[in-house]
Amino acid sequence: MDTYAARYSPANPSASAELLAQAPLSWMVSPEPFAATLLPLRARVDAEGRLIRLDGHLARRNPQVETLRRQPVAWFLALGPQGYVSPSWFTDRTQAPTWNYASLRVRARLSLIEDEVGVLASLRDLVGAQEAGRPNAWSMDEMGARLERLAAGVVAFEAEVLDEKPVFKLGQDERDDVYGEILAALEDSGQPMLADWMRWANPGRG
Repeated sequence: MDTYAARYSPANPSASAELLAQAPLSWMVSPEPFAATLLPLRARVDAEGRLIRLDGHLARRNPQVETLRRQPVAWFLALGPQGYVSPSWFTDRTQAPTWNYASLRVRARLSLIEDEVGVLASLRDLVGAQEAGRPNAWSMDEMGARLERLAAGVVAFEAEVLDEKPVFKLGQDERDDVYGEILAALEDSGQPMLADWMRWANPGRG
């Protein structure tokens, strides 16, 4: 891991999966030939919460499907909560502006799933995760005959994680007074999620 990534590497082994749970929409990038698709992902973890697999799907007509048949290794790029940090928030106005964020880069080997049973299972899992807890939650079975036609136009995949690089730049290197003022300003400006992630990345810090 490079020095910058190591500096902001989260201590919690479940951090990558947590980011994808809250911000599942990610880029899947094939380097040669270049192709990129924006799609939602489902994270699979081991007993310690470490990321071991990514599940997703894309349209069968997407040209990247053929690219993945020839070269099944791809990169996944995810961005979680992020926001500008203004020196106007600080008592010490000699501080420089910065940007706080949580990001994830994963290299993975894909196995394509093209049979109807496998595709439907992947779709049901993703929809179930997104509909969970919603009032009057929707079920895929409500599509009726359209469901079978939908599945026929989809290719699902399971992507075995080969390497991951989470970078959570969330105030770890800020002075305590500056760190506290950032938290207060984020709460006041309607960015509580970024403030919550800062607290999560800095356990035990006031």
